Amino acid sequence: MNVEQYKKLVDELIELLDEGVYIVDKAGVGIHYNSAMARTEKLDAGEVLGKKFHEVFPEFKRGESTIYKALIKNQRTRTDQQTYKNIYGKEITTENDTIPVVVDGETVAAIEVSKDITEIRSMSDTLLKLREEALKQETPVQAVPGIRSYTFEDIYGENEQFEAVVNRAKKASSNDASVFIYGETGTGKELFAQSIHNMGKRSGKPFLAQNCAAIPESLLEGLLFGTTKGAFTGAVDRAGFFEQANGGTLLLDEISAMPYDLQSKLLRVLQESYIRRVGGSKDIPVDVRIIATVNEAPEELMAKGLLRRDLYYRLNVINISIPPLRERKDDIELMAEKFMEKSNKRFEKQVWMISDKALKKLKAYDYPGNVRELENIIEQAVSMADNEHVLTEKLLNMPDTRIKGEPPIRYSEGMALDEYLGSLEEKIIADEMLKANGNISKAAESLKIRRQTLQHKLKKYGIK
Repeated sequence: MNVEQYKKLVDELIELLDEGVYIVDKAGVGIHYNSAMARTEKLDAGEVLGKKFHEVFPEFKRGESTIYKALIKNQRTRTDQQTYKNIYGKEITTENDTIPVVVDGETVAAIEVSKDITEIRSMSDTLLKLREEALKQETPVQAVPGIRSYTFEDIYGENEQFEAVVNRAKKASSNDASVFIYGETGTGKELFAQSIHNMGKRSGKPFLAQNCAAIPESLLEGLLFGTTKGAFTGAVDRAGFFEQANGGTLLLDEISAMPYDLQSKLLRVLQESYIRRVGGSKDIPVDVRIIATVNEAPEELMAKGLLRRDLYYRLNVINISIPPLRERKDDIELMAEKFMEKSNKRFEKQVWMISDKALKKLKAYDYPGNVRELENIIEQAVSMADNEHVLTEKLLNMPDTRIKGEPPIRYSEGMALDEYLGSLEEKIIADEMLKANGNISKAAESLKIRRQTLQHKLKKYGIK
């Protein structure tokens, strides 16, 4: 295979990648440039290939360029954030991995793989600016864009186990200890976190929340601890969430998604009560209560190496474990009624009650999405109601509650065989009628019985 064939092979290979790829030779001249990189930098390959990288990006200081570091210093750079302008003045922010290509001790090329985070960076900057402005104007947390305020009044449930968890959370409001909340997705972890803050002595101070899984690693550190001008290309002096939440509470959602090294820095902040901005040398004291959440068992996260044990033990001063909805089904009726009332106001409906069959169906489901899923199911049902005042099973759009491979009703000792078989038949027919949206002909076809036979059975079991 000759040089041209190798070049063609590399071009075809890098075109398959979603990330941007830019390869320069030892003189810094572009020799490969894929479409993903062209979209990121708003350039055509013809404007890059055959030209030195500092000609294409004239405002970029060579000493700050990861490509320059790779070619001149033989330095590998991993997940480095850069903000720069192309030849047309378009500002771009990328997260780069750059490596030198060394052959026989000589650097012959540099490869840069980039992920475009321009919009994410812009959103994080906007978020920090909005919070800065709100705090300067002493705007209450409830008025800060993107933050909805919750209290314990918004948490519904009378299940004994759940009430014990709520009472524990209320007690946590009376002190400043760190709180570690475990609950599956949709169980209401942020409701608990905000309720703890709003009931405590920090209620008049900021409550800030950050999902650690939603922000790239290179941005998250600056978002939390702030940045110093010159820390990286495009960096400005800006306070992070710790400074902005000073005196209040910071919720770190999905903390196990935080990079392992950053977890170590967070631990040091918790131990020493001061932060240092990215690129800064000044220690800034902070007084922030941390509430951390995870949606997997912490023991499993630590075993997988996703959560530092020392950080977990530091945060787990007060432990709150929210039970999933499948473990407190006696609360389903209460919550469904609350969500129905809320949806009635939103959609201007008048659905006043839930039918027995609808309630039975709601209680038979296991809710992998927990309370959030139940709320969505009720919201959808109410929104699709016409002039009904009763929420019936026909309005419920949810998965079949039967487990494949198992009978829908279990046989119990002492039950007559014909009674058991009748219960099975009733359940199967009711399910098929729901699937067919009440269409008898369609249900009969699915069950492979005559329409008249199905009508007789519907009358027999009182299925409407």
